[in-house]
Amino acid sequence: MNNIDLMNYWIESSDEDYDTMMYMKVGKKNTWCLFMGHLVIEKLLKALYAKNNKNAPYAPKSHDLLHLAEKTDLELTDRQEDLLDTITRFNMNARYDDYKKEFYLKCTDEYTEQQLKNIEEVRIWLKNLLTTD
Repeated sequence: MNNIDLMNYWIESSDEDYDTMMYMKVGKKNTWCLFMGHLVIEKLLKALYAKNNKNAPYAPKSHDLLHLAEKTDLELTDRQEDLLDTITRFNMNARYDDYKKEFYLKCTDEYTEQQLKNIEEVRIWLKNLLTTD
């Protein structure tokens, strides 16, 4: 797969996960909604990595969004760093049993709604980067 095909694969997969995230929101599955939000952003970062690395388009096997952003050579604002750090925790907290209960209690409808706005902000930023030369 060349870098553009791989980039498109990650974008399509991210879009599918976005739809799942929104479905989970409607169903009030807040922890899984935010977990899917993490995947949306992770896959867009991997798409950006593929776009920018023609000769080696396969992104590092990592779920750490800051690490992926660094490998993609993105210059991040403090806010973007904070958002990526927060969203990364949705992967860990939803996945591992010792964090699940605490995370479940944290994921009120209000908290989830705010975090979805943050995920959407990052998603739009990354999608804009993917569509520019």
